[in-house]
Amino acid sequence: MSLVFDTNMLIYMLEIVVGGLLVSVGVHFVPVGGAPAAMAQATGIGTGTVTLAAGSGLTGLLSAGLMMSVTDNIWPILATGAVGSMIMMDATMLTGDFIYSYAVGCPYASAKVNYDPITMFPQPPYVAPGTVGQGIPTVCFVSGTIGALLGGVGGAMIYYPCLQIGGNPAQAAIFAIGIFFVQAVIPSWNIQGTIEGFHDPKFKKWPLAFKASLVAGILLAIMTVLIQPLGVA
Repeated sequence: MSLVFDTNMLIYMLEIVVGGLLVSVGVHFVPVGGAPAAMAQATGIGTGTVTLAAGSGLTGLLSAGLMMSVTDNIWPILATGAVGSMIMMDATMLTGDFIYSYAVGCPYASAKVNYDPITMFPQPPYVAPGTVGQGIPTVCFVSGTIGALLGGVGGAMIYYPCLQIGGNPAQAAIFAIGIFFVQAVIPSWNIQGTIEGFHDPKFKKWPLAFKASLVAGILLAIMTVLIQPLGVA
């Protein structure tokens, strides 16, 4: 029994670490424009990196939790987390696009590339002087969807072992949310401001966050395995 227990704990720890790494990398895919985007002066969604990561990840976590009430098979749980997260992120980006286009009246253009990597449409002619783009171009939307997928799978992969360890959904959710926020803040510091997605020069910095998130994930996994069972009645 001891061998089985130890093996299970190692698997749970590995899932928490991998889930955190998926969250960390996924954050770099999400188009974040911050305050400049809110004024239509930058490409991306007009809010912070952690806010977007938390929104998509927690939506994926809730979706995964709903699926876990139906089955304990990890694969449909991860798939449900990914789909829930992608729906949330895509809806957010579409809403931002509608506001930029129909309320502000600006085109979708990026100042980070000369041609949209998806459509190959030229970008400079549509970028307003003094800005770094407006709206959410095609490439940003695709990148954001990929980021949401990674974040949703990561959130589900963190929640699943937390529930298996303690058996209490509320307690598992608290631990999963805490781990998720740590793994979302680390890449936020790495990005330092706005990012458009995988075509943004800042995206190349993801290995730095990956290394930091790996260390943080190992520590968080150890603490979760050691501390969470203490809260089980």
